[in-house]
Amino acid sequence: MLHHIEINVSDLNKAIEFWDWFLSELNYEVYQKWDSGISWKFENTYLVFVQTHEKFLKAGYHRSQVGLNHLAFYAESREHVDKMTEKLKERNLTILYQDRHPFAGGPDYYAVFFEGPDRMKVELAAP
Repeated sequence: MLHHIEINVSDLNKAIEFWDWFLSELNYEVYQKWDSGISWKFENTYLVFVQTHEKFLKAGYHRSQVGLNHLAFYAESREHVDKMTEKLKERNLTILYQDRHPFAGGPDYYAVFFEGPDRMKVELAAP
C-alpha cells in the first residue's frame, strides 16, 4: 500500500486550485494544510503538494526528465472518464493525445490524459 506522495510545485495557489477540484471529484478530502503546503487523502493514501523554494524554481519540471512521469487515478467507469473529460475541457485544461483519445493507452485501455499544474501529466483510467 502506498502511504503518500509529495510533489513540489512552482505555484502553490495554482496547484490548490487545480488539485482541489480534481481530487474532490475523486472523493479525496483535504487532510493537512500549512503555509507552504496541502495534502488530500483517500482511504489510507494521501498526496502532498508543497511550494518549491525560490532558489530551486529555475530548474523547472518536465515529465520526460528523470523523476516522476505522471500520476494515474482510477475512474469509476468509462462514463466517469467521459464526464471528467468534459469538465477538463470546460476548465480549458490541455487534453493530451487528443488524436487517440480515449484509447491513447491502447485499444482496451480507456482513459483521459491531461496536463495539470507545472505541465505534469495526469491520467484518469476506467477499470
